[in-house]
Amino acid sequence: MLKRTLYFGNPAHLSVQREQLLIRREGQPEVRTPLEDIGLLVLDDPQITLTQALLARLMHHNVAVVSCDARHHPGGLMLPFDGHTTTGGTTRAQVEASQPLKKQLWKQIVQSKIRNQAALLERLRRPDPGLRRLAAATLSGDSTNTEAKAAARYWKQLFPDFLRFSRDPDGPPPNNLLNYGYAILRATVARALVCSGLWPALGLFHRNQYNAFALADDLMEPYRPFVDQVVVGIVRMHGTFLDPMTQGMKKELLGIPALDVAIGKRQSPLLLAVQSTTASLAACYAGAKRRLALPAFPETKGAVVA
Repeated sequence: MLKRTLYFGNPAHLSVQREQLLIRREGQPEVRTPLEDIGLLVLDDPQITLTQALLARLMHHNVAVVSCDARHHPGGLMLPFDGHTTTGGTTRAQVEASQPLKKQLWKQIVQSKIRNQAALLERLRRPDPGLRRLAAATLSGDSTNTEAKAAARYWKQLFPDFLRFSRDPDGPPPNNLLNYGYAILRATVARALVCSGLWPALGLFHRNQYNAFALADDLMEPYRPFVDQVVVGIVRMHGTFLDPMTQGMKKELLGIPALDVAIGKRQSPLLLAVQSTTASLAACYAGAKRRLALPAFPETKGAVVA
């Protein structure tokens, strides 16, 4: 079942009653939503209040809770400690994974990311065959840094020329939209990792000691072009009028977990595809698989809908 993403951008009091999220707003009738239907909860107003009892039940149901900062950008993430029945054994296999295995898995991730970048440019009618050649040339552990080489080509072509775009998290729009979309994606991946019994802080490639979500940063890489596609659509709709970010723009970005993704021979929402990816990683750590289940843009015809 596809979990819902709930966004709160106005004052509200959130509590729990009979395994349902109870939403109270001044002057409005109460609203109830089953906790089991929620995958991501985004809190984006300083006057939102919620009970500890609700937080405990949200963690029980493996709901990722995102808190936004004063700029209305996701600033923090809360996840459950125990999201899977075999967390101990899975985490032990994760810790004991060999370096050659990690390097091979990172190669697969980089190749998938570059192929998806190439596919997105092709969808935008700006094909770059050089990207697919870079994907094919990626070595174990990406020792020749094809990811960075591909990024240099990709960002030059993705957005309309009038933006003079340069990817910089602190740069001008649409960097703000990319940051917001990637934060939603990161939370989605982190939640799926916990649900698969994996520890998000133990990365394959990202190893910053201050990064509690290094593995989420690894596994989200092939999914970034799906966020980029949404941002390109927003740019085409709004031109240079991208700051401040409007509620309509946020709504588009909050729909990222529901985007159509091809995973293997099937098509499913991104949130479910991410769960397939994290489950395949746990299987690789356990020695049951050698390849990750990684995303691709779905074909326009003939896709099998999950």
